[in-house]
Amino acid sequence: MRILFIIFFGGGLGSLLRYLVNRWVTGLATTVFPYGTFLVNITGCFLIGFLVFFTERFGSNALNWRLFLVTGFCGGYTTFSSFSFENIQLMTNHHIFTLLLYTLGSIALGFAATYMGIVLARNI
Repeated sequence: MRILFIIFFGGGLGSLLRYLVNRWVTGLATTVFPYGTFLVNITGCFLIGFLVFFTERFGSNALNWRLFLVTGFCGGYTTFSSFSFENIQLMTNHHIFTLLLYTLGSIALGFAATYMGIVLARNI
């Protein structure tokens, strides 16, 4: 039961931060490109890459932190469903270039950010 609470609490904090970051970024940008979700997903990729490899060095002693931060927080913070929905909206509104830029940019930068997180964690 304790593990479920750890994941639940981390997920709640991640979801709250996702909402706040998305709202803040959306307020700054006046474009059809979904910068809020883009930023959240790229920073989430970096975080998950960093946290998975950083916590590995602590072995089973870091299990609760890993569940809280990786499974809970990063799981609540990043959002594939919003990414998918925004792409459908871009397609429906005939913003094909933005759709392609968003999709390809999210995948390429997501992989790069995850890798950079891993590299940073290995070098700390």
